[in-house]
Amino acid sequence: SWCHKHRHLKCFLLCFGLFFPWQDYFESYISIASTVPSVLCLIGNFLLVNKVPASVRILSSLFVMLTVFLVITVLVKVDTSSWTTSFFALTVGCVAVVSSASTVFSSSIFGLSSCFPMRNLQALISGQAMGGTISAVASVIDLAAAADVTDSALAYFLTADIFIVICIMVYLLLPRLEYSRCVPACQGLFPSLVTVSTGIPPLRPILQKTALLGFCLFYVFFISIIIFPSLSSNIESVSKSSGSPWSTKYFTPLTCFLLYNFADWCGRQVTAWIQLPGPKSKLLPALVLLRTIFLPLFILSNYQPRAHIQTVVFKQDFYPVVFTALLGLSNGYLGTLVMVYGPKIVPKELAEAAGVVMTFYLVLGLAVGSACAVFVVHLV
Repeated sequence: SWCHKHRHLKCFLLCFGLFFPWQDYFESYISIASTVPSVLCLIGNFLLVNKVPASVRILSSLFVMLTVFLVITVLVKVDTSSWTTSFFALTVGCVAVVSSASTVFSSSIFGLSSCFPMRNLQALISGQAMGGTISAVASVIDLAAAADVTDSALAYFLTADIFIVICIMVYLLLPRLEYSRCVPACQGLFPSLVTVSTGIPPLRPILQKTALLGFCLFYVFFISIIIFPSLSSNIESVSKSSGSPWSTKYFTPLTCFLLYNFADWCGRQVTAWIQLPGPKSKLLPALVLLRTIFLPLFILSNYQPRAHIQTVVFKQDFYPVVFTALLGLSNGYLGTLVMVYGPKIVPKELAEAAGVVMTFYLVLGLAVGSACAVFVVHLV
């Protein structure tokens, strides 16, 4: 769940989109700012795998995130109505920095965990989805109980600050666990006990081994980020004109954010018991490519406002609920399968570097998908 601390940031920042003239595309701009810089950080992290101990990369990224969150926490109570453009730039900058640090953190953790048995890796990835689910639940509770958006934002960021501090403390305690001392993969937690190589991991054999899985991972998250949240969060209830709380206040938080995150978590959990199809199966890329069908399904739902494509085929609230559930389940299941397969099909000495490479494929899919999401939103 550590990797999703920035979800608090994004939930809070989306509230500010209401005050900007570019509010219709705010989610897309935030998606770009949160993914594109991460690609550069992943490249740097790969180059540093054998040069800088994992503990240094993990702790430094946590402290960077804590610093940014503390700054944003202070700004919550600052009146920014007179400098909205500058505040928007500051907001995008904070998203970029937090996402970059989060990428270094998550790829370092994932790379280190790639040396563990598959069940440990699967648990790590499931924890990420659980973080998103908890954030979505908190958003719904806050929507129902809170009266002031500023107080809500302050609560979000104070919670994030506290959890980052807890993460730092827990990580510092991790080397004291007997399990950490017994597993060779945990040597990265003890920089004083490790002879750090100055060489760069061989990239070509890793790319050759993981090419197909890398494409699958790229495409899974490419499709997901185009749809969620840029498209799915703008799908309105067909009974919105009735003015009921379900159709006006709770429809998007429940059917978009909470449902998607919960379905994503369920999909990741299933991989603990079922690992089909296998890493070399032709069915795996076929299932990944089949997810392209979700694009027209969401576009033809009750997406609003519509500038060009006026046709709405799915005129009942039931449809986007089913589409979102299937999107989340397939994202969680297929994405997790590919992620855990990648580091296991390379030699053990390349497992950590392969884990970082797989994270690169994931972030690249998010980055390209975020850019395409802007185009898709304008197209609709």
